[in-house]
This record gives sequence, C-alpha cells and structure tokens, in this order.
Amino acid sequence: MIAKLKGILDSTGDGFLILDVNGVGYRVFCSNKTLAKMPSAGQAAALLIETQVREDHIHLFGFADALEKGWFSLLTTVQGVGAKVALAILSVLSSEELSMAVLSGDSKSITRANGVGPKLAVRIVTELKGKAGGFEAAGTASPDGAAAVSENVSAVNDAVSALVNLGYARMDAAMAVNKAWKARGKDAAVSDLIRDALKEFAP
Repeated sequence: MIAKLKGILDSTGDGFLILDVNGVGYRVFCSNKTLAKMPSAGQAAALLIETQVREDHIHLFGFADALEKGWFSLLTTVQGVGAKVALAILSVLSSEELSMAVLSGDSKSITRANGVGPKLAVRIVTELKGKAGGFEAAGTASPDGAAAVSENVSAVNDAVSALVNLGYARMDAAMAVNKAWKARGKDAAVSDLIRDALKEFAP
C-alpha cells in the first residue's frame, strides 16, 4: 500500500490535487486545510497517504501531517462516516479543534461539515470520546489513544463546563481552557484553569 508520496504539485481541484511523482500523476483527495498548506503548482510537495482499495476503484487520500491522518482513520470507524464525510469534517475543523469538540462533547461544531447532521455528530462525539485520549502537552488529543490520559482531565472538563454555564461557546471554552492547562500543567486546579481561561476572553 502507498503510505507516502513526494513529488511536484501539478495542480489542485475541488477536494483533490494531482501530484507528479517521477512523471506519474497521482490524484489524491485531501481536506481543504491540507490543500491550503500545499505550495504553488510546480513546487515540491509531500503527503502522507491512506490507500483505499475497492472492487471498482483505488482512492488515495492525502494528509499534511500524521495527526490529521490519524483522525481520518478514527473518524471512518464511526458508522455513517465514510472518507468523503471524514474529509468534510477535517476541512472545517483543525485536528486540535476536532479534539476539543470530541473531548468537550461539542457535537454542534461538527455539524458545520457538509453531510453531518445532528444525529451523526452526536454519534461521532459519543463513539470517539473514549478513543481520543487526553489533552497532550502539544495541545491536541491523541487520535490513536497512544498518549497517556491526563490525571486531571476531569478538572479540564469541569472548567469547560463552568465557562459554558457562563455563556461562552463550548468550542471557545475548550480552546481557552486547553491553553491554560498547557501553561499550568496537569496538576492545575479547576479555579486556576477558569481564571486563566477568562483572561483569554478579556478585550
């Protein structure tokens, strides 16, 4: 199976690009966020690849980094989420934003993706919450669950809930609390996380 491609970017289209590898043009489907990271045509480019083989086709899906590729693989384990829907989700949410949405139970943010209704969004959050791992020092959740879950994830969740109760959007609250958590470390108290997160909203 093809796991990585490196070549010259020939062209881009709606949801895909053509990568010229030693004279062979590979059509690779990508999220909008990966496409936005690609250089201009004629420049060198490299992608991590997920190969899907079916009876009637072979499709290549490309990713700018391993985290996005991991989320793609994880998303497609959910019933009702095929490759097209997974890429649609990764087109509107970065890996970090998707981590926040899953860990904080923010299914509404996932409905921003084409083809994802409220019921499917809830299913995604419900099924993946236990697989997403904890908040890492890098600021994102581990999509394969390999990273150790923080000993104080409950404090993070409590802080997010408190901010939501104050009227802040769940996604914004999760991002602010995660930033505070990274700065203070895994033993941070709920009150400290809330206080630091509120500073992020200050004008």
